[in-house]
Amino acid sequence: MKTQSRYKASKPSIVEEIYQKLYAHFGPQHWWPAESPFEVIIGAILTQNTAWTNVETAITELRKNNCLTLEAILNIPQEKLGTLIRSSGFFNQKVRRLKTITSFIFTNYEGSLDQMFSEPVEVLRENLLTLNGLGPETVDSILLYAGKHPVFVIDAYTKRIFSRHCLIDDKASYENIQDYFTSQQNHHTQTFNEYHALIVKTAKIYCKKTASCSDCPLRSIPSIYQ
Repeated sequence: MKTQSRYKASKPSIVEEIYQKLYAHFGPQHWWPAESPFEVIIGAILTQNTAWTNVETAITELRKNNCLTLEAILNIPQEKLGTLIRSSGFFNQKVRRLKTITSFIFTNYEGSLDQMFSEPVEVLRENLLTLNGLGPETVDSILLYAGKHPVFVIDAYTKRIFSRHCLIDDKASYENIQDYFTSQQNHHTQTFNEYHALIVKTAKIYCKKTASCSDCPLRSIPSIYQ
């Protein structure tokens, strides 16, 4: 899962320093907002290429129709499922992806998430990545937030913040950026959970497409704007 990183921090503890600054500023984020591991899996797929507010609407519809279980997603007609998740966008694709991962869990793990997540994480990650429509960010979100595995999630917000602070190349591969983070931190699920959530929070408030640096908790970290 890990590859040798081409990137080195400007000082050994820069990744930890950024985490501590963000945590001190924002506090714990209590991610992932879900009532069950399978709901996390559903949310990780529905949030592809859309805002979380749209996912929340879809999750609400699924909950109202008692469709937040493996059995319900497996058995519900595709057309009805598409209607329930329409707010998330690209709903026909997402219907297929929900059906695919649910069938995968039943076929390989007898419908048991506990059994699935007891698989060695490297093996499970590779198997999930073979499923159509599940890329590294979605798979790692499932492993971290549903499976409680210490896997660091890389997303567009991570690339934006850390490239603006000249710590990574924004054109680097997912694997190299992931290795940059994991090589400098203890592999602790709760830390990875909080760190990713804090990155998202920072990007949405301060590090938008047009940056607002003056009040950012990372303003003391050298950036391209200084």
